[in-house]
Amino acid sequence: MEQLVLKSELKNLKVPEIEYINSNSVNSVYSNAIHIIGFEFDGTACFRKGTKDGPDALREVSEGIEDYSPYMDMETCSIAPYYDLGNLSVGTSDDIDANWLMATEQFFDIFSDINLEKSGVKILTLGGEHSISYAPIKTYLDNYDDLVLVHLDAHADLRDGYLGHHHSHASIIRRSLDHFKDSHELIQYGIRSGTKEEFEWMNENKTIRKSRQEFLASIEKIDDNRPIYLTLDLDYFDPSFLPGTGTPEAGGEDFHSFISLVKILKNKNFVGCDVVELSPSIDSSGNSNVFATKVVRELLLALA
Repeated sequence: MEQLVLKSELKNLKVPEIEYINSNSVNSVYSNAIHIIGFEFDGTACFRKGTKDGPDALREVSEGIEDYSPYMDMETCSIAPYYDLGNLSVGTSDDIDANWLMATEQFFDIFSDINLEKSGVKILTLGGEHSISYAPIKTYLDNYDDLVLVHLDAHADLRDGYLGHHHSHASIIRRSLDHFKDSHELIQYGIRSGTKEEFEWMNENKTIRKSRQEFLASIEKIDDNRPIYLTLDLDYFDPSFLPGTGTPEAGGEDFHSFISLVKILKNKNFVGCDVVELSPSIDSSGNSNVFATKVVRELLLALA
């Protein structure tokens, strides 16, 4: 197993005591800190591939954007500590599912023995296609009995497997529901593509929010102490703003509506998130990479 790289961004910080948590012999996890980890995988992508290059594209752009967010009035250099653990080891065999499983099990190896709530550990996972979100979502569902899973996406992702892959990018929410308890809750917004059966399920189970006002109001209503996890597929945004994604759908949201959400999450018990489906090669201008990196910056600040 390739050892993960540990990078600390600790400029001018006054932070709580950081306790080293030894999750296994090759990975470093710290209490009261945010951990960024990449999952370079697009094996089940069925339209346009390239999202495996997303994590490093986000890191590259992050070197060139401002630390300061005028929306949050915060700087990444003056928040609680965060660490970049590098990328998980993804297999290179012809067996797509085995390659996905290799990295997924490595994620579990790093975090499975850690009580996220008690240790103050938060995880921001960078994809990769949406199937990579299974590892962090399951980890958070196992750690928080009353978790609210917020799903922002153009697609419902409720298929029970797709094109022969049980853990397909089109099945991530269905696979997450396999681990739901009665006390867990799912809120979906931005969904504008899917099968009739998927939309019937969302309507029957009242998971889908059909307007920006309704969605933001439902997040506001969540108890301030209740943990919230966000899984964000970047095709949630309209392709006129972010074309660099594998399965774009017209009719998406803009950056400012996202900022409205982040400002709410900042004052909630926002415990973790993943950002997936950036495909750098599709947008040769590089604008999608910059857009997505600013999205990650705002989420990092909200987590802190």
